[in-house]
Amino acid sequence: MSTRVIAVANQKGGVGKTTTSINVAACLASVGKNVLLFDLDPQANATSGVGLEKIDGASSYRPLIGEGTLLEKIQKTAFDRLDVIPSEVDLCGVDIELARSENHLQRLTQILQPVLDTNRYDFVIIDCPPTLGILTLNAFVAAHSLLVPLQCEYYALEGISMLNRILSQLRESQINPKLELLGVVMTMFDGRTRLAQQVVGEVRNFFGEKVFETVIPRTTRLAEAPSFGKPIIHYDKYSAGASAYEVLTQELLQRV
Repeated sequence: MSTRVIAVANQKGGVGKTTTSINVAACLASVGKNVLLFDLDPQANATSGVGLEKIDGASSYRPLIGEGTLLEKIQKTAFDRLDVIPSEVDLCGVDIELARSENHLQRLTQILQPVLDTNRYDFVIIDCPPTLGILTLNAFVAAHSLLVPLQCEYYALEGISMLNRILSQLRESQINPKLELLGVVMTMFDGRTRLAQQVVGEVRNFFGEKVFETVIPRTTRLAEAPSFGKPIIHYDKYSAGASAYEVLTQELLQRV
């Protein structure tokens, strides 16, 4: 199998995007896949969420503006088969820098190619910024598929039409004709509220088969894990959050 590049994106913040990136990456690694978690969000929460420090100069910022390679930015984590390209605040400036350059939507594709050519990884999971800026669009152009976390709340469907539109534009303009929606994962689910059930129902009506069967519960353990620098399966293996991400990962593997 050649390396699958999956962008995890939603332009709305606080929907469990980084939590999903970290935990899907860790679960894939735990079932024997070699995984590169690529933190493309200047907030760098995926970086600290797998136990790495946020260090100046460690991110993809320099390679994106044409200085150095992405290969030299890859770092090991404490977890088997899980590597990371960290992020840092400097990445905020990339949108402005890239906007002035040629092929500004293809920069990430270009610098990622040598990494893919090594065949070291089964999966590259890109944690995108919570915006639809140039960094996120670069991730969409470089990715084979898109994984969209959606919070079980009232405004869940609002931003999705925008993502859908961009997906169609990238395909139709031939910038990335192969980009597909791998699926929508419902996060922060609270089974006690009628609203959560309604939202899941609405999203299933809208997206049909594209919505993963697995829903991710809202749990304290999931919220705590990043502050310990651990994915949930390494922080509390027998928690509801850990089992949800393990089942989600099996579903994802069936789809790819």
